[in-house]
Amino acid sequence: MIRFKFLFSAALVAAAFGAAAAQAEPAIVYSVGGKFDGSFNESAFGGVTRFQEETGSAVREFALERDSQSLQALRNFASRGNAPVVAIGFNQANALSQVAPDFPETDFAIVDMVVDQPNVRSYVFKEHEGAYIGGLLAAMASKSGTVGFVGGMDIPIIQRFLCGYKQGALAADPDVQVVFNMTGDTPAAFANPVRGGELATGQIKRGADVIIQAAGGTGLGVLQAAADAGVLGMGTDSNQNGLHPGRVLTSIRKRVDNAVFDSFQSAANGTFEPGIQVLGLAEGGMDWVLDDNNRELITAEMQAAADAAVQGISAGTIKVHDVVTEGACPF
Repeated sequence: MIRFKFLFSAALVAAAFGAAAAQAEPAIVYSVGGKFDGSFNESAFGGVTRFQEETGSAVREFALERDSQSLQALRNFASRGNAPVVAIGFNQANALSQVAPDFPETDFAIVDMVVDQPNVRSYVFKEHEGAYIGGLLAAMASKSGTVGFVGGMDIPIIQRFLCGYKQGALAADPDVQVVFNMTGDTPAAFANPVRGGELATGQIKRGADVIIQAAGGTGLGVLQAAADAGVLGMGTDSNQNGLHPGRVLTSIRKRVDNAVFDSFQSAANGTFEPGIQVLGLAEGGMDWVLDDNNRELITAEMQAAADAAVQGISAGTIKVHDVVTEGACPF
């Protein structure tokens, strides 16, 4: 029975690639949750769309239904000659570590994790820098003096985001209270909007009137609960301001789209190089969004404070604590 299930899953993955072999087309394997998750995967899809529009090139795509499909998906694309093959999400690191050595002439990339192989480019982000801006704006917008944070899987990346959020909030208001919850300890924590809504509702009952989500698809439930309760949510990864116009204070974007586009474009023009690419505010890897959906929520004072913080962090005059490299959050 176990062997049958494995073969059936592999067959489903293989079928998604079609019978014909691709000719040097780039490929992408999205994480669980689907490419239209309104968050992390959809940001990656934005990079795919930009590349297609600017070059007219085709891109092969596959969205994981479960993490166990990653190994077969990456291997299938590589064996068909696709390049580069881009893996979205830290949960594909183990699979890519196994596949990359088997295809030494194929360029691979991964977003949100480092895979130390001579043919892999790893894109990682300074989430704490963007989160600082989110915390700053949250504290400035709060009327209750309590702001919330709902994370997805309890991993260093999300802890880094939480610490930056706390630091930014405290920079705006030394007396602010930051309440927080993590959704779970497996990748499924990023695909549970019902649980996200429950956690947000619990924080609202504790007085939080601005709640950021750092939880992928789970975060959609956070934003819905905030809007339903008449408080403010805050998006991440992609621009989520339009999901609940007037109820999403801003979105702290992780520019996964830029990483995907860069990997495809550099491969197309022959400049693709392996190694680690670290993207923060200064490098265009993180930003915050001001548009027609949230413009009335952001005062001139808030915008000036956020812009000054971006400049300070980019110039190094504001140092945001990084729990990954500097240890436990001091805030």
